[in-house]
Amino acid sequence: MKKIYLITPNLLNKRFYFYLPKVLATRKIKFLQIRCKKYSSKTIEKHINKIIKICSKFNVKLIINDDASFVNKHKNIGFHLGQSDLKKKKNKIFLNKNFFYGITCHNSISLAKKAILLGASYIAYGAFYSTQTKKVKFNADKNILLKSKKLKTKIVAIGGITNLNYKDLLKWGAHYIAISGFIWKNKQMNPVKAINLFK
Repeated sequence: MKKIYLITPNLLNKRFYFYLPKVLATRKIKFLQIRCKKYSSKTIEKHINKIIKICSKFNVKLIINDDASFVNKHKNIGFHLGQSDLKKKKNKIFLNKNFFYGITCHNSISLAKKAILLGASYIAYGAFYSTQTKKVKFNADKNILLKSKKLKTKIVAIGGITNLNYKDLLKWGAHYIAISGFIWKNKQMNPVKAINLFK
């Protein structure tokens, strides 16, 4: 199973770097997104240089959240934009070019169609379940996964996904499941044990 879109914790510390290679070594991860809202561009740049080497070793695509400009400096990475990020000039210039990127579409077929017109490589819906990783403004219904099959694009499901609910989302039509808190903030088990619960 290589259907996991893993999102980093907000803090990329020693614990993260200790477990990251072990988690990627399970060969369950297709994408890794760096999502560090409070880090400066310089700090993210430093982490990209370290993480991209680990990702390439395990054939995992590295994706940067919110900021498309990093694709200018690094080959073979992608970016992910929320709806508000699409309006920023620094991101607009990278759309409809030959880059790999995804766009958040909440629970909207209309937004998904617009994302496809903008050249998105995949679309993301969510949150499907309650989550503590970020404040949830939009909730997604599994029916949108069924409706989106007609769009013929890759779909990432996000929000509160665990080993107990992920199979349902895949059955309804998600191609990939985005996970963060269940792996990095799990109080019952370490990240490797948590990731191994996804078969």
